[in-house]
Amino acid sequence: MTWSKNPFLKLTLGAGLVGVVLFVRMTLTKEPVEAKFETKWWEFQSIDTMKYSRDPAWEKLNDPTFDAVIDRQVKQIAETGATHVAIATPYDEQFLPMLKRWVAVARKYGLKVWFRGNFSGWERWFGYGPISREEHVAQTKSFIEAHGSLFENGDVFSACPECENGGPGDPRLNGDVEGHRQFLIEEYGVMRDAFRRIDRDVRVNFNSMNGDVARLVMDEETTKALGGVVVIDHFVRTAEKMEADILALAESSGGKIVLGEFGAPIPDIHGNLSQEEQALWLEEVLKRVARMPEVVGVSYWTGVGGSTELWDVNGTARLGAATLTSFYSPNVASGVVQNELGRPIAEALVSTADRGASTSEQGWFYLPYLSGTETVTVKAEGYVPQTLTMIEVLTTSTIRLEKETLDLRFRLRQLFADIFPF
Repeated sequence: MTWSKNPFLKLTLGAGLVGVVLFVRMTLTKEPVEAKFETKWWEFQSIDTMKYSRDPAWEKLNDPTFDAVIDRQVKQIAETGATHVAIATPYDEQFLPMLKRWVAVARKYGLKVWFRGNFSGWERWFGYGPISREEHVAQTKSFIEAHGSLFENGDVFSACPECENGGPGDPRLNGDVEGHRQFLIEEYGVMRDAFRRIDRDVRVNFNSMNGDVARLVMDEETTKALGGVVVIDHFVRTAEKMEADILALAESSGGKIVLGEFGAPIPDIHGNLSQEEQALWLEEVLKRVARMPEVVGVSYWTGVGGSTELWDVNGTARLGAATLTSFYSPNVASGVVQNELGRPIAEALVSTADRGASTSEQGWFYLPYLSGTETVTVKAEGYVPQTLTMIEVLTTSTIRLEKETLDLRFRLRQLFADIFPF
């Protein structure tokens, strides 16, 4: 009897072959990995509404027609690709209805909120009397715990933006640098614990301050105690100055940097810029900042109102709005990285000079880019690196890498690839 007529022999050979295939699959399969998909330049992208969410908060408190103003401004902010809207309405109970109006519209348009108000007594807004540091900490704790429904996971809460402008005063002038540090650290701990108690994942380490104050206050020890982030409200004349200041502060503090306020023109700094000049200034700054791994977030000041506005009071966009949108909603290259057999390569690094992204378990990557002339490098352990232009990446959906050495496992995989696809 020949082997082809022996069912037992055929079954044995088939089972053996399947066993080899399964063995190869098991030895070659990696543990699942988490891909780092980069689709934005910054994890935090915001536009400030202070000129309308705080300044007229008392005047418009009982004006229902103001809802249309809120809706238009927040909608336009969302359309830029912002992740957050900065709302500066005070935290006093009197202003809670106004704060809720702004927050509700932010949720309507899918935005997270950077709560960037304060208690009015700290800077004596709207006729409120002064409050002490101890009172500020206590009121912050009470506010968070009493109003948990205001917050969503992913929000940011700042209890005391530009804290140097109120309370005991500016540490550059009163000499109380250590007291200022300890107040920020104590309040940071109180905020963190309060949000844990109400079960909300809200960031509380965005302590925005003047850039000069940050240089004085945010040493390495303080920055570490405040969650490793330094937030500066920083207005400078040139993109070169912005870059230099960020690099110096990142080095001296040891922290990541967020631009809590930036924009142009401020007449005393930039002069009176035309729309074209404003847009050019913004493009030059954002190009530099996008290339800086030290910067994890930016918030433009401001959407409407003041010399730096992106839209006028009627909602008409200035040229700078389109410029900001081009960075908040950037061009994104995508594709898949595979080996010679067409199998996905997980954890491959796809990078430009500005940014890098790792591939998913299925080999996919997403990466923002500034221009089609950029050079893209693709690397993976055990494979020959490949260099392409961004244009080449954009015109092909698949990047193939070759193995550096064809080991036994890979040869086995080649052998069975046509018979048993994985």
